[in-house]
Amino acid sequence: MEVADDDDWGLSAEQLDSLERDAFHQIAQLRSLSHSQPSPSLSSNPISSQSPNSLPQRVENLSQGASRTLPPSVKSPGPKKDEHSKEPQKVLVKFFLHSSGSVAAKFQYCQAIVDAFRKISRASWNAKERLWMFPLSSLLEAEKVLGGISGYNVQVENIDPLAHRAITAASAVPDLRDLYDKIPNYVETKLLPFQREGVRFILQHGGRALLADEMGLGKTLQAIAVAACIQDSWPVLIIAPSSLRLQWASMIQQWLNIPSSDILIVLSQSGGSNRGGFNIISSSAKSSIHLTGLFNIISYDLVPKLQNMLLASDFKVVIADESHFLKNAQAKRTTAALPVLKKAQYAILLSGTPALSRPIELFKQLEALYPDVYKNVHEYGNRYCKGGVFGVYQGASNHEELHNLMKATVMIRRLKKDVLSELPVKRRQQVFLDLADKDMKQINALFRELEMVKAKIKAAKSNDEAESLKFTQKNLINRIYTDSAEAKIPSVLDYVGTVIEAGCKFLIFAHHQPMIDSIHEFLIKKKVGCIRIDGGTPAASRQQLVTEFQEKDAIKAAVLSIKAGGVGLTLTAASTVIFAELSWTPGDLIQAEDRAHRIGQVSSVNIYYLLANDTVDDIIWDVVQSKLENLGQMLDGHENTLEVSTNQPGNSLAKQKSPTKQRTLDEFVRRCDGRDGLEHQSNPKRPRH
Repeated sequence: MEVADDDDWGLSAEQLDSLERDAFHQIAQLRSLSHSQPSPSLSSNPISSQSPNSLPQRVENLSQGASRTLPPSVKSPGPKKDEHSKEPQKVLVKFFLHSSGSVAAKFQYCQAIVDAFRKISRASWNAKERLWMFPLSSLLEAEKVLGGISGYNVQVENIDPLAHRAITAASAVPDLRDLYDKIPNYVETKLLPFQREGVRFILQHGGRALLADEMGLGKTLQAIAVAACIQDSWPVLIIAPSSLRLQWASMIQQWLNIPSSDILIVLSQSGGSNRGGFNIISSSAKSSIHLTGLFNIISYDLVPKLQNMLLASDFKVVIADESHFLKNAQAKRTTAALPVLKKAQYAILLSGTPALSRPIELFKQLEALYPDVYKNVHEYGNRYCKGGVFGVYQGASNHEELHNLMKATVMIRRLKKDVLSELPVKRRQQVFLDLADKDMKQINALFRELEMVKAKIKAAKSNDEAESLKFTQKNLINRIYTDSAEAKIPSVLDYVGTVIEAGCKFLIFAHHQPMIDSIHEFLIKKKVGCIRIDGGTPAASRQQLVTEFQEKDAIKAAVLSIKAGGVGLTLTAASTVIFAELSWTPGDLIQAEDRAHRIGQVSSVNIYYLLANDTVDDIIWDVVQSKLENLGQMLDGHENTLEVSTNQPGNSLAKQKSPTKQRTLDEFVRRCDGRDGLEHQSNPKRPRH
């Protein structure tokens, strides 16, 4: 017997679903009947008594019907018309936010409702989940269409009023994706596919969005690309943690073709090194501060002091990096920063830890983006923050709805594991630290002495005199090495505090004991689970410490000396590696990097070198660079993110990647000397003269 194809039946997907449900219902009734009646005869079975061709005949009759609707005998239980009543039939339709970002609708099968949904713009039937779906922009239309069905009283259980307002507001913002083409070509070609998607998402949502990518996925670059798209609305205000101000300046200088003097940074002191040529002003200046740059970078702690000036300056583009710094509604920086963000035409929030598990911490960030929607903390708290045991609104409720709402209206979030195929296996980045004047005094004095010794070596009249002076030079450099570690400690700890906020596991390498001690004590003070391996750690206990780090989620950090912790350990539970100090030997750095980047690592490894201008870092980086060049060490990657080449010993992971255009470490540094042939990609790190 041939059964007609689905297409020949002339039935909709909903009608087929209804037939299926009705068939199951009839089978259940038959089974119930067979259990309740003793030994029924075959002739009493309603199915067996039918002629062999009766089922196909019923299908045939269905397919030939003019209206192609189900006959009463096979219609699913649904709203039935009361012949003695003139009251319209009641139908309940429930709207809810789907994880895809669309609105989904559930209702008991009714042909009139199905016909109505077919009239809604871009509505479609999701056969797998048995839901009608339509985009947020069609919500108002859907309500209107369902309310106008003749003969039916359609009761819509709508999305929560707060969510409804958020969706309506998000639907009303201008879609700016046409501005994507304004990104300079030399920037756009270096963006990874998911980064391009992030830029387009922010533009699509009117330039008011939360970019919540996991740490290490290039949120800063995406924000800079968006800023390039809306150049007509410059100047730009950037609010960032104090440890990241110079990092922002160097990234803007690297990626955008603007004079470095147009990048203004407010620092706690105006002295020190300024090799990037930035416009640096002191926050402690007695005269009033004026932000006159195209890009103006300030810290969160400075916002309360500058609030009146910031509001008067009327910045149209405001970027808040590590926006979870605004999670505390009572903090001065939150109350001062919010009016600035609300007033801006474009507000871009960046955070790798947007507190999705503690919804109350999101409220101020959401208020900053949509002040007309998120204006009542009690409305938000009662919907999304119930059930906490540590105080009012400290729990989480309707968690899935909130997550779907944020994805649909303001937030894009990608994890490393989601975009791993797009990432290079190893990515290095320089982070420039801002050192206090008082910490630089001794180093500056030693450098002046070093310059004098260099001059004497050049003027030496004999080899013996030159060799003696070179010995003095070496001792001076070693003293600068030690003093640089001391001077960097406060800034390193400030940066580590930012990494702690990100909640990821990380390795941090240092050389000098005071630096290692300070980092370890800081982590303990912050109640961060950590291990420590240095020259004083007994060999017998090292493996136990490694096991703890690898297996315990509560152990977030490994404090390691470059020598003792850089060889023979497998610490692949971390994919973030930080160097608080440098080593004179390039091999030491590569070995240390490969504690995380080795067999067993399933993620891309992000490596951050914390560097300070006018310290020993200047000398060591040049030496490391020179040695790598002399050894023929090559790097593979793109611009600011690089990976070790396949011929590096022990680098098995790299072999899994096909080699692309290779670059030397010299190109990675981007040292403003034109050797990379890309004038627009300069770097604040310059050689000494």
